Amino acid sequence: MTETALREQICRLAASLFERGLTHGSTGNISTRTEDGGLLVSPTGTSFGPLDPARLSRFDASGRFIGGDAPTKEMPLHSAFYETRSQAGAVVHLHSHHSVALSLMPDVNEENFLPPLTPYAVMQLGRVKLLPFFVPGDPAIGDAVRGLAGKRAAVMLANHGPVVSGKTVEAACNAIEELEATARLAILLRGVETRALNDGQIRQIAKKYDIRWDD
Repeated sequence: MTETALREQICRLAASLFERGLTHGSTGNISTRTEDGGLLVSPTGTSFGPLDPARLSRFDASGRFIGGDAPTKEMPLHSAFYETRSQAGAVVHLHSHHSVALSLMPDVNEENFLPPLTPYAVMQLGRVKLLPFFVPGDPAIGDAVRGLAGKRAAVMLANHGPVVSGKTVEAACNAIEELEATARLAILLRGVETRALNDGQIRQIAKKYDIRWDD
């Protein structure tokens, strides 16, 4: 894909997320690898709705900022995923309501934030790690992601929002939507007896789709 087409794809997907209420105002950020090993990143303080392809922040393959508007303050978070997950071609961070609400619940599992309600959450996300609260933009968020040693494709920042990496920007956007949809299901079903996927079913899915689950 040419860089021009990639810029347009980023903005088209971001606008779709914004228009459907998955992020709001100037919240959220998105990045993706370019063919030359660099990065395109949403600028700081911008809304996903009217993102301008020509104004996306541009980094070269060495991580040097070379053009566009100033990048999101969450660059340490994005960089940590690219550094620890060789398969990461894109990273998306949202402030989606149901996932944030679920992160506020006192009884959520920090090692497996999303209950295994559907096969698609397992297939697209694996286990999601709930990280503690950090002040937005704190480099310590990146350190926390590095501490996972590339074992998680997705994390949930407590009181803040989900972050998902994917092979492509489209895959990352699809996966973060799955995270939000599963969080919504989990909240709708709180206090209701449910039949979540059992360990055997989860392992069948993980094996078929080559998903890291047990570590």
